[in-house]
This record gives sequence, C-alpha cells and structure tokens, in this order.
Amino acid sequence: MTADTLLRQITDYANRPNPYPLYAELREAGPVVRQADGSYLIGTYHEITALLHDPRISADPRSRPTAPVDLPEEAPQPPFLRLDDPEHHRLRTLCMRPFGPPHSPARIDAMRAQITELTEELIEGRQDRTRIDIVDDFAYPLPVTVICRLLGVPREDEPLFRQWSDAIVASADVTPEEDTTERDRAGRQARIEMGRYLVDLAEQRRGHPGDDMLSAFINEPDPAMRLTREELAETAVLLLIAGHETTVNLITNGVLTLLRHPDQLDRLRRDPGLLPGAVEELLRYEPPVHMRERTPLADVDVAGFRIPKGAPLVLVLASGNRDPKRFHEPDRFDPTRPDNQHLGFGSGIHLCFGAPLARIEAHTALGALIPLLGTATLAQDPPPYRRNAMLRGPRHLPIEVQPLA
Repeated sequence: MTADTLLRQITDYANRPNPYPLYAELREAGPVVRQADGSYLIGTYHEITALLHDPRISADPRSRPTAPVDLPEEAPQPPFLRLDDPEHHRLRTLCMRPFGPPHSPARIDAMRAQITELTEELIEGRQDRTRIDIVDDFAYPLPVTVICRLLGVPREDEPLFRQWSDAIVASADVTPEEDTTERDRAGRQARIEMGRYLVDLAEQRRGHPGDDMLSAFINEPDPAMRLTREELAETAVLLLIAGHETTVNLITNGVLTLLRHPDQLDRLRRDPGLLPGAVEELLRYEPPVHMRERTPLADVDVAGFRIPKGAPLVLVLASGNRDPKRFHEPDRFDPTRPDNQHLGFGSGIHLCFGAPLARIEAHTALGALIPLLGTATLAQDPPPYRRNAMLRGPRHLPIEVQPLA
C-alpha cells in the first residue's frame, strides 16, 4: 500500500479497531496527501484547524461537483451543520436562543439532575446481571432519553424515537459491498416521520408553552427570529441524531479506554475531581468523530500545496488529535493533560452545537460507572465496531461485572 491509498485503508473496516498507525503514516506523508481517487487528506493539527476556520472551505455537500441534482420528494432541508455562512449563522443563532447562552444560560445546566436520575435508573436496571453491554444497556438509551426530555417528548412516545434513531443510525452503518437502497430508504423515512411528529408536537404547544425547547421554538415572540416549519423539523431531528450518535460513542469509548488503562481508572476512582479533564482527554484520545468532509470553494494553498477548487477534502480530526507537533506524547492517555485544545468537537463556526450537553452526559455517566468498573473485565477486546467511517465507536461493548450488592 502507498500513501495515495491511505483513505481506502483508513475506511477499511479491518482497520477500525486501531486506525492510529495509519494516522501516523498520514502525518508523516505530509500535511496534504492526494489520494488515487482524487480526494485530499489532511491529518495534521494546525492545518486542520486553519481549514476549519477558512471561509473558503464549504461544509455544504451541494457545493461538491458530484452533488446530486435531483433530490427525493419530501427530502428534508439541510441541517445548519451542513450549511455555510450566512445561512449557517442565521439558523445556528436561532437554534441557540432556547438551547444555551446568552439567551437560555440555565437550560442545559438544569438538565444535570435529570441526567443523574436517568443514569442511576440505567445502572440499577442491571440488577444482579454479571454481563452487560455498555452500548445497549447504557450508552445508547441515555442520550436518546435526554434529548427527548430536552425537546419535551411525552414519555410514552420515547420508544418511537428509539425506533426512528435505530433506522437512521443503521442507514449510516454499511459495508462497501452492501446494497444500501432499502436501508437508505428506511433512514430517510424515519427522518421524515420524526420531523413531522416534532413539528406537530410543537404546534400543540403554540400559545401553551411548557419548559422545553419545542415550546421555546414555536412560541418565539420575535417574528424575525422564528424558524419555518421545515427548519424546525430539521433542527429538532438534528438535535436528536447528532446529540445521540456522538454521545453514545463518547461514553462507550470512555469505558473501553478506562478498562484498558486500569491505573488511570483507579486514579479517577480515588480522585473524582479529575473527571472533567478525563472527559476532555477522551475527546482527544478516542474521539467520537474521526473525519469531516469539506469542499474548497476556491483553490487553497496548504503548507505550500495547492488544493483545487471543488476537490473532495477529508479532514482527519482524530489524526490531528494525535499530532506530536501539537500534543506531548500524543499516544498516551493522560486525564491531567494541560492545554488540551482537542478537535473532538471540531473547531471554527461548526464547533459542535451540543458540546455542553455531551460533556455533562459523559461526566455524569462515567462518574456513575467508574465505581463499578473496578471489578469489570472486557468480554471482547477489540469489540465489534460500527461500520460508519466518519463516526468511530463500538457497536457493542460487553463487559463482565460483579453483581450489585
């Protein structure tokens, strides 16, 4: 294999359990590595960061020369994370009003008690079992339920969202040889149904607001700051799917990493005050998102290398997180690492919208699990990973544990 096939090697499922040696090859091959398929890979921290802040680099898939001209009927509007400014800025600003500072500074922080309660319920639910799957029994149901509560979904309807989320996630986990027609159709249909449900639920709260985000969206007093029906549907679906997928991986990767580093697990058990820093280190060391696709809107020079307008550009964030030119001993897991400005949530205008919530969920979940992990062992290492090339995390993480007293 040569450097111009690195993307094919990185996305090969056989390398999913440990892509980091390939990332080292990518960084050694240069800041910019052209692939045989015409795409360009970037794996170094400083170059990735600069491109994420460059307005000439587009996140909109419609800016690609190969973008589809004919979209399916009832295709959803692109979410703001796939738009460029100024439209991205407009939608993100409208969505941030009921989500976080400066307009709603207490909303996410107020979720702490609910997240703690849900976490405790999930742990207690394992009762006397000696084998649990961290994904299915814990990391998967927690963020789905949290987002449903944030949006104000009635509890009796929460199972619907698990079904829709299953279909959407499954549509992203495919193998290169697989016929994805039916899975893609099911994923699109789930998005449409979820969007319709959330818009209808929001309409029921018009003039009768509750303390939830859908109520805040639909009862926005300023006409200039209101989302259209289509924007509301896509934004609500985005909050659920994006907030769910990444948090599942963050929690599961965290448990796997701690069980592989029993010395650091014991350190965190003895000093829980180190946990916030440990979450940041997990976002660097084993991030939920490994790559982002972008498109140059003009010819762009990177470290003396010219990337032509319209060329497929792949920013390997997880490689940047292990760049020795930015992080000391980058392959070492260190919960007390200083100046940890990782790329786990991206950077620039598309910095992860739900990062504050994800941090609280990971902090709470891992804090509750750590006391139980001291007697736990991995039932399978490496575990089976998801097929998605952009998002990396185990599909299952079975562990053997001592039964609760």
